[in-house]
Amino acid sequence: MAETVFTPSLEGMKHVKSESGVILTKPFLDVCKQILPVLDKFGAAMALVKSDIGGNITRLENKYSSDPSKYEQLYSMVQEEVQNKTAKVIYALLVNMYKSTSVHNWVAMKLAPNREKFMEVISGTGDIKADIEKFCTTFYPFLKENHDFLASVGLDDLKAS
Repeated sequence: MAETVFTPSLEGMKHVKSESGVILTKPFLDVCKQILPVLDKFGAAMALVKSDIGGNITRLENKYSSDPSKYEQLYSMVQEEVQNKTAKVIYALLVNMYKSTSVHNWVAMKLAPNREKFMEVISGTGDIKADIEKFCTTFYPFLKENHDFLASVGLDDLKAS
């Protein structure tokens, strides 16, 4: 089967929402983790972004693990943190993911010293251009929904792109 660095996250996105359409914490965080190796392919330029996102994912996974049934839905964690005025970690992850993976930010690929070599490295055996487009069009709506939710609870510092 043809695969690219995006194949695991594309597969994982099929499980991010419950049957009722709610974003589930563990599958969402799993997809976020699967994006980290993609950031590695950009080299040192993305190391800080990867570290920041990875640290936020770990903190959210730890919170989720403390009570998986309570935090099954991503927004239950956010709502609790908003009430306790401690929403910084979730806010930081969602903002970083929104900014780092939006369709408009894939221009970062142009920063690679040799674009053809970079595309070859990340393509694996699949159609990398098709997978990048599918990833962006599939993951971006989750991030947009997260942004809209954050705005609805007064965490609207992030401007939609």
